[in-house]
Amino acid sequence: MTCTNHAAAKVPHCGTVALAVNDAADATREGTRVATLSDVARRAGVSPATASRVINGSSKPVTDELRERVLQAVAELQYVPNAHAQLLARSHRGAVGVIVHDVSDPYFSEITRGLQRVATDQGRLLMICNSYRDPDRELEYVELLRGQQVAAIILAGSGYHDADFTTLLNGKLAAYEATGGRVAVIGRHEHSGDAVMPDNRDGARLLGQEICRLGHRRIGVVAGPRVLTTTTDRLTGLREALAEHGRQLPDQLVRYADFDRDSGAEATAALLDAEPGLTAIAALNDSMAIGALSLLRSRAVAVPDQVSVFGFDDMPMARDVTPALTTIRLPLVEMGARAMALALDGGSAGPRVESLAAELVRRDSSGPPPH
Repeated sequence: MTCTNHAAAKVPHCGTVALAVNDAADATREGTRVATLSDVARRAGVSPATASRVINGSSKPVTDELRERVLQAVAELQYVPNAHAQLLARSHRGAVGVIVHDVSDPYFSEITRGLQRVATDQGRLLMICNSYRDPDRELEYVELLRGQQVAAIILAGSGYHDADFTTLLNGKLAAYEATGGRVAVIGRHEHSGDAVMPDNRDGARLLGQEICRLGHRRIGVVAGPRVLTTTTDRLTGLREALAEHGRQLPDQLVRYADFDRDSGAEATAALLDAEPGLTAIAALNDSMAIGALSLLRSRAVAVPDQVSVFGFDDMPMARDVTPALTTIRLPLVEMGARAMALALDGGSAGPRVESLAAELVRRDSSGPPPH
């Protein structure tokens, strides 16, 4: 189930709910009467309370004979239980809410694969909400998911350098946790709870070491949004590696973009216009690196003979572009799987933090600088 934002009402809602309402309206227009709980109870010869206990999985005992009668009546009448009634009746919560920046982004698509794998194995419904890097929308989604009484909330997007937002978010998450909900985050957030931490900083150090090993000195960087902690961590690790090899990274050689292809191409163009002699472009995610490759191709700049290009994340498309992209691999699917496992495991009293290492993947887009 994917959550969207209703443009007119400015209130988040889930698209599946609207679909169910439309289906019910169609059934009414066609003159089809939908079976009710009372219909099931009458057909089974039991009280509505007994029928409800069977259908909603109540912990109160029901004899096998009565259970079979109710289930047979459900099948005969094609009864569809009310999801909200089930939520209230059950002693545990069946859905998990995930807030991502944009599930169409390959980075989040891979993480979602891991989240979905564990959720499916545990019989959980996954509700995915796209914030599009809008902090206010993230706050709205936390409230929405709390109102839906989800079993856990997972923040899969980067944290923000925004003290006011962080205070508001932590207050809402604390109120949710006080009702028995669980929270897990992916990446660096100012939240004291379970976390899966991709090693962005050390991965960027590996990237910087590879650039220096190849002999590059005139290096431009396409970074992500300034406000994100992921951007800060990757840029810090890269600067540290370059400094260890006697190389500096002046501010004018860093361009901030939006972690997507088009902004990566625009940032690369700005770098080359300002510094035509660059021999390496380090993009701090693969989408921006692919944008850089496209821009260089449009200018007839040979990669890697004239300019080497480096990415970050090792998304599936990184190996399929031409030339194949040298990048830093993060275990994206595993990150999602581990975050979901932490969120659904209620056995620990204290916060747990799991770090997942990065590794360098050498491909055809990088080489020594031209002589």
